[in-house]
Amino acid sequence: MNFNQLKAFYYAVKFGSYGAAAQALYITQPAVTKQIQQLQATYGVKLLNRFGKKMVPTDAGEVLFEYADRIFQIENQLEESLRDFQQRHSGRLRIHAGESFGAYYLPFIINLFRKKYPKIHISVNILPNQEVIENTVKLENDLGFISYPVDHKKLVVQEVLEDRLVLIVPLSHPFARKKTLDLRKLDGQALIMHEKGSATREIVDQFLERHHISVFITLEHSNNEAIKRAVEEGIGISLISEHVVREEVKRKTLKAIPLAEPMLRRKFYLIYHKDKYLSQPFQMFLSMVNQWATSSYKAPPPPLPTSPPR
Repeated sequence: MNFNQLKAFYYAVKFGSYGAAAQALYITQPAVTKQIQQLQATYGVKLLNRFGKKMVPTDAGEVLFEYADRIFQIENQLEESLRDFQQRHSGRLRIHAGESFGAYYLPFIINLFRKKYPKIHISVNILPNQEVIENTVKLENDLGFISYPVDHKKLVVQEVLEDRLVLIVPLSHPFARKKTLDLRKLDGQALIMHEKGSATREIVDQFLERHHISVFITLEHSNNEAIKRAVEEGIGISLISEHVVREEVKRKTLKAIPLAEPMLRRKFYLIYHKDKYLSQPFQMFLSMVNQWATSSYKAPPPPLPTSPPR
């Protein structure tokens, strides 16, 4: 089998067009078309159909694409393993992370890692949790961080962090004087919620339903920073990860109040493909994550500083 022909077919399916495949392979579109035609002629089967502007594999094409995907995964792993021998403590890492972990925890870990391994290049994409999972399954990253557990036969999943949710209120709110809050006090309150489908929203919804607490949702948002600003403006109060609001508590622009029992907690997980070649940069980063998590977060988090209302 001609690997150039196979690669042309693979990228045409992956990106949905001959033009996109040509760009990925740095060749002309007619060259891609010719290679795929030659591949079809060699085996006497049609591999692709055109639907509008998109190229879609036939049944035979689907089978070939699955095998090609495995072949090129092995090719990438082989290249990584050989680069390991050349580079030792240099190389690259591609990390995908959900918003909360990516914005509030990952920068600290990367800073520690870069101090020890400055020659390793790290690229980070902040994405929705589901997209992180999908990309990890497709081997489009080296590892990912998500905010809920996932059970997938192709993934290794490791818990790395547990954080608690706290109630955040503006300093003018009556709750701002409290050190802890009875959960029943949330009944009837105006709440700013994370968007439906997020890990935090699922935890909060289950919590409110389990304890028969009714709230008025004034705003839904997918962004932690926007939620904090909305609380500061008095639009409502919100339940959010403790670490996310530490800077505002220090600056005394928000008050964070732990809930009395039961305490709300959320967990973060590291994921990677079980068939992925574990390069030296990957292993060193994983070791750093484990050291960081063990030293910093196995014990309960320290109490939040209290801020009297202005």
